[in-house]
Amino acid sequence: MSLVDEIIVPCCLIGLVAAFAQFLVIRKISLTPNGNLSTSLTSGDAPEKLVPEIYAKIMDGAIQFLKVEYAICCLFCVLFSGVIYGLVSWGTHSHTQGALTAGAFLTGAFTSMLCGFLGMMIATYSNARTTLACAHKGYTEGFNTAFRGGSVMGYALCSLGVLVLWVLLSYYRKVYPEHDDWEILFDCAAGYGLGGSTVAMFGRVGGGIYTKAADVGADLVGKVVAGLDEDDPNNPATIADNVGDNVGDIAGMGADLFGSFAESTCAALVIAAAAVEGSDNTLSVAGWDAMLFPVAISAAGIVICILCGFFATNISPVKVEADIEKVLKVQMVLTAILMLPVIYYLAVLLLPAEFRLEGVRLTESGNQAKIHGSPFKAFICATMGCVGGLIIGLVTEYFTSHSFIPTRELASACKFGTAVNIIQGLALGYKSCIVPVFVLSSAIFVSFQLCDLYGIALAALGMLATLSCGLTIDGFGPISDNAGGIAEMALFNPEVRRRTDALDAAGNTTAAIGKGFAIGSAALVSLALYGAFVIRLRVKTGVNILEPTTFAFLIIGCMIPYWFAALTMKSVGKAAGEMVAEVQRQFSMKDSKGKTLLTGSTELKPDSKTCIQISTQASIREMVAPACLVILSPLAAGTFFGVQAVFGLLTGSLGSSVQLAISMSNSGGAWDNCKKFIKNGFSDDVELRYTKNPQTEEEKKAAPKAKEAHDAAVQGDTVGDPFKDTSGPALNIVMKLQAIVSLVFAAYFAAINHGHGLVQVQ
Repeated sequence: MSLVDEIIVPCCLIGLVAAFAQFLVIRKISLTPNGNLSTSLTSGDAPEKLVPEIYAKIMDGAIQFLKVEYAICCLFCVLFSGVIYGLVSWGTHSHTQGALTAGAFLTGAFTSMLCGFLGMMIATYSNARTTLACAHKGYTEGFNTAFRGGSVMGYALCSLGVLVLWVLLSYYRKVYPEHDDWEILFDCAAGYGLGGSTVAMFGRVGGGIYTKAADVGADLVGKVVAGLDEDDPNNPATIADNVGDNVGDIAGMGADLFGSFAESTCAALVIAAAAVEGSDNTLSVAGWDAMLFPVAISAAGIVICILCGFFATNISPVKVEADIEKVLKVQMVLTAILMLPVIYYLAVLLLPAEFRLEGVRLTESGNQAKIHGSPFKAFICATMGCVGGLIIGLVTEYFTSHSFIPTRELASACKFGTAVNIIQGLALGYKSCIVPVFVLSSAIFVSFQLCDLYGIALAALGMLATLSCGLTIDGFGPISDNAGGIAEMALFNPEVRRRTDALDAAGNTTAAIGKGFAIGSAALVSLALYGAFVIRLRVKTGVNILEPTTFAFLIIGCMIPYWFAALTMKSVGKAAGEMVAEVQRQFSMKDSKGKTLLTGSTELKPDSKTCIQISTQASIREMVAPACLVILSPLAAGTFFGVQAVFGLLTGSLGSSVQLAISMSNSGGAWDNCKKFIKNGFSDDVELRYTKNPQTEEEKKAAPKAKEAHDAAVQGDTVGDPFKDTSGPALNIVMKLQAIVSLVFAAYFAAINHGHGLVQVQ
């Protein structure tokens, strides 16, 4: 094994062992302390006896959805791998290259599905145990259980992703052992990123439609119309809502960030493979250790995140409610700080003292510039991404957490009705784009100046270096949300729900941070992939956006994210409409005594299976069109109009997606926390402290106003649900997937009339 192999493999194995160890700790919490299970969610039995049944319903619903979704994903991936094999073989005149690219695509796709499935299973496994931990042992064990559940997903997903990529590259190196063939090797390996992002697109869109159809339907009929609490056991859509948290926020997010890691690594490898002759007539970055420097960053990040995880659960654990957000924030900051010296050490250890790469900038003579890099320059590039990701996360927290002014102002706006709440929420989302865009622009400028496109790829990897921590914190939110739903449905004491809501409120903020982190990394990843695409085509004159074809498709590319968002938002609306109709039907049914679910019927039981089927069928049906739009648009542009059209499409889509994704995610996150701010009585303003049973005279007098504000917040949250959990987060896959499709099919585009396309636009 080479030096870099001795770094990557042990780090991945440590990650898998740590994930298993955390799972064993969670497993110690038994779901059946008394052994006797109840058969009714609304019976008067002890809450602990109801937990296993609710847990089983959520688990069965999640598995049912993933079986259907992954069956479709498998069929699509097998068929699309045939397309990849045919077009790449034709474009490169090499059946071997076509077969290896298709093989890498299938490897990435199935690894992504495995990661999504494992993440969903452990999140669902942890939710009920978090409820019991909150009920019996308070905030400390409740937090630790949810955090450990997220960490199992984070450590296992990252370890598997890095390890499988290392195995793939090691095998392909046997096929292409010579330095001169490594460009072909990494071109083939780019299929790994394409496979990961393809599955992520289906997971994000399908899971997002599923969860928001159930959530919006449950909120509109249950809370606004019927006046029920969130996750009331009489609401038949609550089980589907809790299932959706797992298949959307866990499986979808896991596949999404796995795709980001795979694509950024592939981009860095493709760009690094374009090394130029050094003064000593040797390839400056030809060494295998130097080539796999990007993979080593991701591998070392796993160990750093494991070490920091002990800080949250053992060294400085949560003791009171106020500690929750603080501990999660410390995790973000600490992992980013500790990662910096590790990146520097790896750069000095693995990279040559000076290396030269082929750039896309032109010299005054019109030739392509040769980029002089060094370990220190590479370290600065990765640092720009790592620190930039942290800043974006903190800015996202500022705009979405109820601890800060923007969300509190949004809550105050609810006193004036739904319209004012929505107007102010949209403004908040647009405003939240400003700092992240400046941060991304700064990272891009500095990285490009130092190491050209390779620097941008390293910045993306720097932002993703703490991916295990990001996934841990992101998984924490849905696990806590599910724990609160189980506490409500199992009829636990209200104090238990208060504890889970405190975890969930912090989880909402951290989920928003995770989405901001994913969007920022996606922007850098897609730009790096774009650059790799340009380098692979050997474009000697740079990309001129004033070319008629390029400019025309730039405008089309700007429109693609809005087209995509329209499709996904409409899908959520249609599916939510079906859910609303079903919940209303069940609420209107009467038993033999004339009673309904809402008036205490003992004969009627909520039919959660029908609601799960509605969400499953709607999401599977509606996810096809958005996915095809993203995958086929660069293929169509390159086939018919040539590479200049693809340049424009990628430029427009990247520029448009970043702002739209950030604004939608942050508006939705703020609306969600605004609702919790009012519901949980965090406000000092009595008109915003909603309670179903006002006690004091002041509360009784303010109750009508508080009820109106609460309803306005709930309706704003239903608008924000598809913003933050369906369309917004999926837009980062739009950026990445279009770019990686273009890179994989670069040789095919170039082979069609010398890159001018079938229409031969000059």
